Amino acid sequence: MKASGKEKSIIGRINDMSHRLMVMLLAPIILSLVLMLFYAGKYDQAIIRMETIASLKTVVAEEIPETMWNIVSGRDTIEASKVYVTLRTVNETIQEVTDRTVQENRLSLIVAGRTMQTLQNYVDRIRDNISDGVPVVESEAVLAEIRDVSSLVESMLNDYISEEIASTGRMSLTLRKVIIATAILEALIVAAALLIRNRSVKKTAAFVKQPIDNLEQVAATLADGTLDARITETEVTELRNLTFQVNTMADRLENMMKKSLRDERNLRKAELRTLQAQINPHFLYNTLDAIVWKAEAGDKDEVISLTSALSDFFRISLSSGADWIPISQEKKHIEGYLKIQQTRYRDIMRYEIDMPDEIGHFYILKLLLQPLVENALYHGIKIKRGGGIIKVSARLEDEWLIFSVKDTGGGMTPAQMEDLLQRMKEGRPSVSEHSGGFGLVNVNLRIRLYYNQSEGLSITSDSNGTEVSFRVPCRTREGIMENESISG
Repeated sequence: MKASGKEKSIIGRINDMSHRLMVMLLAPIILSLVLMLFYAGKYDQAIIRMETIASLKTVVAEEIPETMWNIVSGRDTIEASKVYVTLRTVNETIQEVTDRTVQENRLSLIVAGRTMQTLQNYVDRIRDNISDGVPVVESEAVLAEIRDVSSLVESMLNDYISEEIASTGRMSLTLRKVIIATAILEALIVAAALLIRNRSVKKTAAFVKQPIDNLEQVAATLADGTLDARITETEVTELRNLTFQVNTMADRLENMMKKSLRDERNLRKAELRTLQAQINPHFLYNTLDAIVWKAEAGDKDEVISLTSALSDFFRISLSSGADWIPISQEKKHIEGYLKIQQTRYRDIMRYEIDMPDEIGHFYILKLLLQPLVENALYHGIKIKRGGGIIKVSARLEDEWLIFSVKDTGGGMTPAQMEDLLQRMKEGRPSVSEHSGGFGLVNVNLRIRLYYNQSEGLSITSDSNGTEVSFRVPCRTREGIMENESISG
């Protein structure tokens, strides 16, 4: 079913509302997280820088002066003390921290780096004094300058740390303001989201309620038996699909009811035609003529046999109005029919009946086999030169009864077979009974309708004859009575 341009989905509406609310609620949260992560990173970097600079204070203020005192006093040498390595490390560390520091906090580090150059110059003078053999008193004076410069560098490093502390304090205040602002913003957004949610729920409820009311009203009308009621189309996707299915169901139900009425009429017509075929005046006249002829010939036993067969034939055909009879009665019915017909067609017809007594207690729909036998006689054996044999058989297979009527007549042409199968499919008998298949169409229709089966008769035919077979489920007298009680 193709969706219209105006069609809207309930799930789509809910999803749209959910997405809008999610964006509204998550935006301030994400903003807060980003800002906190940003400032947390700045805090971490500031702490790392301050810790790094703090670790240099001891080196500059204590280790370097002490090392130089040991060198001046002769306890150590320039090479062994590695004082230049220490100076280079301090300079590189100060430069690295300077590069990672914001512009307003760099001044103390820049001055400290330049002052470290002065400190290195004093170290160079002591090195040169020792190399030139200058008296220790002059080196001690330089050592005093080294202590003063080291103290000055330490003071500059302290100034830098104080500036970083003040800067982080300002960042903390800014972060606090940002958090408060985002909290207020989020509270406002939550309030707005709740307002939007309530309005959206009301609009969605109104959007769905009217189509559901229409569905309920039409469903109640259909339940009351008014099958021409239909639901108008709706813009709601889910309900539109449901509306289409309900309307389709109603269409099919209405068609099924019409078909059921047609089938019921066709079934009654088929039963009437079948019963009328049983009291075919030609058959009755010919049988009575045969009885009279036998009586005139003085064949008392044959007269009694034919009269008894004719009586059984009509008695079973009527069956006191019953639709279902035991297989034993159906067997007796076709035996009487074939016996009567053999009197007339003795020279061209023979018959065999193979229906075990073990299945005689099962019930079948009456007048299923006799029309098949009649068809085999008139449209098979009778039109073949030299006659043939009619074989009637039945067997039990699992829970199914399988019946077959086979003749060795001339068979049907492909065109006749195609025409017969088409008439059976449509439930349409031939215009004339003598054009063939009259009884087959009726039997096929009755099997399908009474047994509620999609298939009725199965027919195979060639130049060697025709076989008509069908299968029906086993039914007992109790099962028939129970089913009729439920149907009633």
